[in-house]
Amino acid sequence: QVQLVESGGGLVQAGGSLRVSCAASGRTFSSVSMGWFRQAPGKEHEFVARINWNTGTTYYADSVKGRFTISRDNAKNTVYLQMNSLKPEDTAIYYCAARRWGGIATRGSEYDYWGQGTQVTVSS
Repeated sequence: QVQLVESGGGLVQAGGSLRVSCAASGRTFSSVSMGWFRQAPGKEHEFVARINWNTGTTYYADSVKGRFTISRDNAKNTVYLQMNSLKPEDTAIYYCAARRWGGIATRGSEYDYWGQGTQVTVSS
Protein backbone atom coordinates (compact mmCIF):
# COMPACT_ATOMS: atom_id res chain seq x y z
CA GLN A 1 0.00 0.00 0.00
CA VAL A 2 1.00 3.58 -0.64
CA GLN A 3 -0.35 6.46 1.42
CA LEU A 4 -0.55 9.92 -0.11
CA VAL A 5 -1.09 13.13 1.80
CA GLU A 6 -1.61 16.45 0.03
CA SER A 7 -0.95 19.83 1.57
CA GLY A 8 -0.50 23.45 0.60
CA GLY A 9 -3.89 24.33 -0.76
CA GLY A 10 -5.53 27.64 0.06
CA LEU A 11 -7.01 30.86 -1.23
CA VAL A 12 -5.14 33.00 -3.73
CA GLN A 13 -6.03 35.88 -6.01
CA ALA A 14 -6.14 35.48 -9.76
CA GLY A 15 -2.67 35.85 -11.23
CA GLY A 16 -1.06 34.57 -8.06
CA SER A 17 0.89 31.42 -7.30
CA LEU A 18 0.50 28.46 -5.03
CA ARG A 19 2.42 25.23 -4.49
CA VAL A 20 0.75 22.04 -3.38
CA SER A 21 2.67 19.02 -2.12
CA CYS A 22 2.03 15.31 -1.98
CA ALA A 23 3.98 13.21 0.50
CA ALA A 24 4.09 9.49 -0.19
CA SER A 25 4.71 6.80 2.39
CA GLY A 26 4.44 3.05 2.60
CA ARG A 27 5.50 0.88 -0.33
CA THR A 28 6.63 3.88 -2.37
CA PHE A 29 9.07 1.79 -4.38
CA SER A 30 6.05 0.20 -6.05
CA SER A 31 5.03 3.53 -7.57
CA VAL A 32 6.50 4.58 -10.90
CA SER A 33 4.40 7.61 -11.78
CA MET A 34 2.73 10.32 -9.76
CA GLY A 35 -0.09 12.44 -11.08
CA TRP A 36 -2.17 15.43 -10.10
CA PHE A 37 -5.86 15.61 -10.84
CA ARG A 38 -8.50 18.14 -9.90
CA GLN A 39 -12.24 18.30 -9.55
CA ALA A 40 -14.28 21.46 -9.49
CA PRO A 41 -17.87 21.55 -8.22
CA GLY A 42 -20.22 20.14 -10.82
CA LYS A 43 -17.40 19.13 -13.12
CA GLU A 44 -15.68 15.88 -13.97
CA HIS A 45 -12.40 14.69 -12.56
CA GLU A 46 -9.66 16.30 -14.69
CA PHE A 47 -6.06 15.29 -15.31
CA VAL A 48 -3.56 18.06 -14.57
CA ALA A 49 0.00 16.69 -14.74
CA ARG A 50 2.11 13.63 -14.09
CA ILE A 51 5.75 12.81 -13.48
CA ASN A 52 7.82 9.63 -13.61
CA TRP A 53 9.59 9.03 -10.29
CA ASN A 54 12.71 7.63 -11.92
CA THR A 55 13.21 9.64 -15.07
CA GLY A 56 11.50 12.89 -14.11
CA THR A 57 9.61 12.87 -17.40
CA THR A 58 6.56 15.11 -17.19
CA TYR A 59 3.30 15.51 -19.04
CA TYR A 60 0.69 18.27 -18.71
CA ALA A 61 -2.87 18.95 -19.63
CA ASP A 62 -3.18 21.68 -22.24
CA SER A 63 -5.18 23.82 -19.81
CA VAL A 64 -2.22 24.18 -17.44
CA LYS A 65 0.76 23.87 -19.78
CA GLY A 66 3.14 26.78 -19.32
CA ARG A 67 1.56 27.77 -15.99
CA PHE A 68 1.96 24.69 -13.79
CA THR A 69 5.10 22.70 -13.07
CA ILE A 70 5.21 19.24 -11.54
CA SER A 71 8.40 18.13 -9.81
CA ARG A 72 9.57 15.53 -7.35
CA ASP A 73 12.03 15.14 -4.51
CA ASN A 74 12.93 11.47 -4.40
CA ALA A 75 14.74 11.76 -1.09
CA LYS A 76 11.59 13.13 0.54
CA ASN A 77 9.17 10.95 -1.44
CA THR A 78 7.31 14.13 -2.25
CA VAL A 79 5.78 15.47 -5.44
CA TYR A 80 5.01 19.14 -5.93
CA LEU A 81 2.72 21.10 -8.19
CA GLN A 82 3.80 24.70 -8.61
CA MET A 83 0.89 26.71 -9.95
CA ASN A 84 1.52 30.15 -11.42
CA SER A 85 -0.73 32.66 -13.17
CA LEU A 86 -3.70 31.10 -11.47
CA LYS A 87 -7.17 31.68 -12.86
CA PRO A 88 -10.57 31.38 -11.18
CA GLU A 89 -11.23 28.33 -13.34
CA ASP A 90 -8.33 26.58 -11.58
CA THR A 91 -10.46 26.47 -8.43
CA ALA A 92 -10.90 22.82 -7.47
CA ILE A 93 -9.93 20.11 -5.06
CA TYR A 94 -6.52 18.89 -6.15
CA TYR A 95 -5.69 15.22 -5.70
CA CYS A 96 -2.42 13.41 -6.11
CA ALA A 97 -2.31 9.83 -7.28
CA ALA A 98 0.30 7.08 -7.65
CA ARG A 99 0.59 4.54 -10.40
CA ARG A 100 2.65 1.36 -10.52
CA TRP A 101 3.46 1.74 -14.18
CA GLY A 102 4.95 4.32 -16.51
CA GLY A 103 3.27 5.84 -19.53
CA ILE A 104 1.40 9.09 -19.96
CA ALA A 105 -1.63 7.95 -17.94
CA THR A 106 -4.16 10.77 -18.00
CA ARG A 107 -7.16 8.80 -16.77
CA GLY A 108 -7.95 8.40 -13.10
CA SER A 109 -8.64 4.71 -13.59
CA GLU A 110 -4.98 4.22 -14.48
CA TYR A 111 -3.84 5.16 -10.98
CA ASP A 112 -3.71 2.82 -8.03
CA TYR A 113 -3.54 5.07 -4.97
CA TRP A 114 -5.09 8.42 -4.14
CA GLY A 115 -4.73 11.13 -1.57
CA GLN A 116 -7.59 12.86 0.19
CA GLY A 117 -7.27 16.11 -1.76
CA THR A 118 -6.51 19.72 -0.95
CA GLN A 119 -8.70 22.69 -1.81
CA VAL A 120 -7.37 25.42 -4.07
CA THR A 121 -9.52 28.51 -4.47
CA VAL A 122 -8.66 31.31 -6.87
CA SER A 123 -10.58 34.53 -6.42
CA SER A 124 -11.21 36.95 -9.25
